[in-house]
Amino acid sequence: MSDTNRKTYTSDLLTPGMILQSRYRIIRKLGNGGMGAVYEANDLRLDHTVALKQILTNDEAMWKQFEREARLMASLNHPALPRVSDYFTEGNRAFFVMQIVEGSDLAEMIVRQPGPFPRNAVIAWADQLLDALVYLHSHERQIIHRDIKPHNLKVTASGQIALLDFGLAKSQTSTRTDAATKSVFGYTPRYAPLEQIQDLGTGPQSDIYALGATLYHLLTGVKPPDALTRAAALISARPNPLKSAYEINPAVGEELSAILSCAMAQNPDERYASAGDFREALRWVGRVEQNESTQLDEQIDATVLATPESEIDVSVYKMAPKKMFGSRVLGACFIILLTSFCVFCRYYPWNMPGPASNSADPAISTVDAKATALPMLDQTATPKQHHRKYKR
Repeated sequence: MSDTNRKTYTSDLLTPGMILQSRYRIIRKLGNGGMGAVYEANDLRLDHTVALKQILTNDEAMWKQFEREARLMASLNHPALPRVSDYFTEGNRAFFVMQIVEGSDLAEMIVRQPGPFPRNAVIAWADQLLDALVYLHSHERQIIHRDIKPHNLKVTASGQIALLDFGLAKSQTSTRTDAATKSVFGYTPRYAPLEQIQDLGTGPQSDIYALGATLYHLLTGVKPPDALTRAAALISARPNPLKSAYEINPAVGEELSAILSCAMAQNPDERYASAGDFREALRWVGRVEQNESTQLDEQIDATVLATPESEIDVSVYKMAPKKMFGSRVLGACFIILLTSFCVFCRYYPWNMPGPASNSADPAISTVDAKATALPMLDQTATPKQHHRKYKR
């Protein structure tokens, strides 16, 4: 960009307090790039905050592309896509008004938090984005975003993610721009597929590659090599510079790493056929284990609560406690009976014959004394007579 153009663009930037169309009061600048700037503004008519996007170029072709972007976004209605509500020109400037998305973009978050992002959070974001891509790719006029990257993804305080900046988006009827324009707007190297870099045409698989490369960066903390570098390595028989995500960060897991490799295949035909297929693959890895764990917890809870819906499972879990209780009762009864029997044996007056001995033996008196307590013996007999009876 020449110094003259840079000065022109700088003078075209808006300052806080300016009012456009007698309706939009500029609050602050949110950011600006090579050919555009975004502001936070207050809609005085409806009294709410909006985002105001301005194009910074005098190129008529770029103005037309900017207007197409506004019309394209105004036709969209998806939670992950901001809505456009107005488009206007003022002097030599063009603007469109869209829903403001509060939060930080992933590029800012990567700078603040270097290294891999939590696996579950990344999968949740990917699921939302793929739902948006399914919507875009199946739109009445199929829309290809063509610039998915961390800078264009913003995360809100509630954890929702939004896909921004449709400046490179194209629909089925959009026309190609000239080569100079493509060199400025055409792609972001590390996230663009080879067919986009080589200007061979883009389709749904191009967005799948870009999202796969973005997820790779988030999960590993390492920027993926650009597609041209990978192609050059392949041609020269050098090792693939794209290492598997699992090799860089084992926490990614082999299954998720394989999914990313499929999404980032150099040949579009080797990638997922649709964003829906990509989403289902991620759901299989990211949610099946969680669902199985949740179902197991629910079954155990149902067993404890003995809910009617889980009678079969409850009976299985109830059998063991019943058997354990029965065995304990039987054991207790056996101990009680054994104790009773021992007490009985200890105190019952058994009629046992004494040993034969001389009547002068001192032990005779002891036996005779016990004999006097036996109710079945003749209480009038003498001790010697009792002794003789026992001997007979």
